[in-house]
Amino acid sequence: MDIQQQLSRFLAPLKTRVYNMVVRGVIKIVNDATKVQQMQNTLLAGEVKDGLECYQWYGFTSVPLPGMETAVVFCGGDRSNGIIIGVGDRQFRLKDLKGGEVALYTDEGDYLKFAREHNIEMKTTNLKITADTSVALTSPTVTMSGDLNVSGTVTAGTDVKTNNISLKSHKHSGVTAGGANTGSPVAS
Repeated sequence: MDIQQQLSRFLAPLKTRVYNMVVRGVIKIVNDATKVQQMQNTLLAGEVKDGLECYQWYGFTSVPLPGMETAVVFCGGDRSNGIIIGVGDRQFRLKDLKGGEVALYTDEGDYLKFAREHNIEMKTTNLKITADTSVALTSPTVTMSGDLNVSGTVTAGTDVKTNNISLKSHKHSGVTAGGANTGSPVAS
């Protein structure tokens, strides 16, 4: 056996370990009840791996759906020691973002996008904000379309207007002295 064959034979196990270090996978099952989320993945040639730990960035968490893709790293090429370092889905990923933009998204089409020029865009069917003490909104102008339903007290610092009628300085039509009711408010 010549030196090249001996070297190839000697390096073959190392070559296999290097080839086995990073592999693509497809999620089959997700267990989100553990301290580090665990998944079952199908890897190359139908290989199924259980208990792969999925590391997520601090402050962000998600439960990926079966069928989504993963990037799995096997530390030292040891197939018994795998961790998932990335999860994605080509079908639902938001596309055509501009450089520097950041977004969160779901498979249902909801998203929160930090867009260029200091804009934040959100799309959802229902929005629920819960705060134990207060919600503060500071802006020179707030524009809304649709109905505003309020339960509780509304306090305005200066004035509230609707259909160009001021709550603070509006006048009434059809005012009659005595105990009668007034007519509808009129624009100032």
